[in-house]
Amino acid sequence: MAKVLVPLAEGCEELEAVTVIDLLRRAGVDVVTAGLDEGPVRGSHGTALLPDSTLEAVLDQQFDMIVLPGGMPGMENLRKDSRLLSLLRRMADEERYTAAICASPVVLAEAGLLEGRKATAYPGFLEGLEREDVELVPDPVVRDGKVITSRGPGTAMDFALELIEVLRDRETRDRVEAALQRP
Repeated sequence: MAKVLVPLAEGCEELEAVTVIDLLRRAGVDVVTAGLDEGPVRGSHGTALLPDSTLEAVLDQQFDMIVLPGGMPGMENLRKDSRLLSLLRRMADEERYTAAICASPVVLAEAGLLEGRKATAYPGFLEGLEREDVELVPDPVVRDGKVITSRGPGTAMDFALELIEVLRDRETRDRVEAALQRP
């Protein structure tokens, strides 16, 4: 069974975090949520999320993918966490998947994982980094090798379904999507 880590930082975008967690679990993926610190995490819109664990407690576990929700100041809190940046680099070195949505592709860039890749993000976030080595595309979801990025809350479901296809298969993605009754 595929195992995914979703770090939750104060100020994360709740819609992105919960959509990814929920849809991956519907697909039979083992999802571990981890707060940067002990206790509940308050999202950018005031919703309290209760992580399964802390980041510190899961750093030595093996994951097939790490998924970063966006939101502000959630992205900045992820970006400032040296443990997370080290984990992202280790995941890339081990050729495991890294994924980020909304503002959080900036965290992947900070870890050096977007160099020479196509990526997308919430408008204005990657552009402000002035990184000529990243090809910005306006697509809702972009997969370039083992890196997957997405634009924002409105693309969270498409993002999560893409993650399901990568971690499981197209049949599982289609089954989960059909049950959602999307048009």
